[in-house]
Amino acid sequence: MDITVSGSGPAQLNEMIAAAFQEVEQVHACMSFHAADSDVSRLNRSAWRDPVEVDERTVEVLALARQLFARSGGMFEIAIAPVLARLGALPGAGIPRGARGTSADIELLGKQHVRFRRPLAIDLGGIAKGYAVDRAVECLRALGAEAGRVNAGGDLRVFGAPQPVRVRHPARPWAVLPLIELADGAIATTAGYFSTGGYAPVIDPRSGDLAPSQASVSVRAASCALADALTKVVWLMGKGAAPILAAYDARAWVLRTGMTTWQKTAFA
Repeated sequence: MDITVSGSGPAQLNEMIAAAFQEVEQVHACMSFHAADSDVSRLNRSAWRDPVEVDERTVEVLALARQLFARSGGMFEIAIAPVLARLGALPGAGIPRGARGTSADIELLGKQHVRFRRPLAIDLGGIAKGYAVDRAVECLRALGAEAGRVNAGGDLRVFGAPQPVRVRHPARPWAVLPLIELADGAIATTAGYFSTGGYAPVIDPRSGDLAPSQASVSVRAASCALADALTKVVWLMGKGAAPILAAYDARAWVLRTGMTTWQKTAFA
């Protein structure tokens, strides 16, 4: 993750950046699938039996994920860990036997308790990185930063003065292409730049398989968590995602691998 910030002296800026990185670490500690003591691991083990107390950050992400699941007709799905384990992308040890529930089975009980109505296993890899970027930006602004940029490998949020945003060409990832200028907002990109076998890092909940890698999808939204999640929705739904983007005042750009010149399909 890369953080740049302005608006104060060097010592204060270093303190701001250190605090932002600490906030990112807290998000990771809550939402890691692999850490046995994370909120995600404890939920997967126990929430289908009894309510589990979790961090408020985790509830915030789960609330957004459930909302997106409903609005996308299930295309954005965090209860995808069993599929990822079957594909070898996650260890199966963290998944309860008979885990077949969906995001519709996640029940939020106040600000810090969660229950699953039946066995399921969540993975927040499609939204948590964007949320960590948001939390870092919120931390920087709360400490007095006037302008800044937080970039987590394709998940970007800026505030203050306008800054150029560039993306890799999907067929030629060594080529960087201009996309937009962004002043206050977020943009996230999902792509299969270096994937093998012609597949992208996106699971199609309808088939339970990896989606074909034919493009890159970038989404601008008010928050990076939202932009991060919406890239998967657009990847799977294409222009059918336009009403969902409009509901969030978001915008998408799609680049396809056959392009030899800089072209983009934009819709909202």
